[in-house]
Amino acid sequence: MAGDKPRGALRLATPRADGSKQGLRAHGERKPPADTDDYYKHIAIYAQKIRQTSDVGEIIAILDEALSHTRALHTSDEVAIARRQVLTAEQRIENLKSELELVNKLVREDQLTGALNRRGLDDALAREAARAERNGTPLCAAMIDIDNFKKINDTHGHQVGDIVLVHLVAIIMETLRTHDLIGRYGGEEFLLILPDSRIEEARTAMARLQRKLAGKPISWGNQQLLVTFSAGVASRRPGEPEAALIDRADQALYEAKREGKDRVIVAG
Repeated sequence: MAGDKPRGALRLATPRADGSKQGLRAHGERKPPADTDDYYKHIAIYAQKIRQTSDVGEIIAILDEALSHTRALHTSDEVAIARRQVLTAEQRIENLKSELELVNKLVREDQLTGALNRRGLDDALAREAARAERNGTPLCAAMIDIDNFKKINDTHGHQVGDIVLVHLVAIIMETLRTHDLIGRYGGEEFLLILPDSRIEEARTAMARLQRKLAGKPISWGNQQLLVTFSAGVASRRPGEPEAALIDRADQALYEAKREGKDRVIVAG
């Protein structure tokens, strides 16, 4: 059996074929259970799947399967694998999964604000659009842009500009629902993904966010800075590609800027 184990698979102890204490008992003992062979086969399949993908999220899902399979060995009365080795394998899979989850978060998160970055936004919007399409539920997107951000940088410096970005994201995260998503689209522009929201609900949420931001100006030293933003909101149409949804929200944002800033415009 040892010769059948795939290279790179977890090395797990199996019974010896002789009558020694580490092998099968000589009298009344059944053959090694199918659990062991089945486990090796599954580990080989998991290893092959991991080699065939470069997507971190998919690798984490594969490790979850492997971890579930490893933990299932605890419940087998006949499994011919040393418990200590099973626990070691389980811990290694857990550690690898944790490390990959951290990497996955870092490559999808804007390091300054903690919001999603463009890659994270693309993944999240694709996922939510597919869910909305599948379930027939509404989905809205809001593009927001900090008003007069260049002037803030020129007047107060880029360090204050960074503080403004972090402050805005913090206000958004504490104001919106837990399943709403925010990502930094570029510079001072942010995209909000609002699942299960109709267009009027999305517009109301943006107006509430503006009021919350107005009530919390940024203070440093003896100075205060009131931050405002303009927003464009669009509701996803059935079958509409994500890029088209973002473009309509972006056009509504530009209209809000043209009309005087610090306002919310709904895409027509």
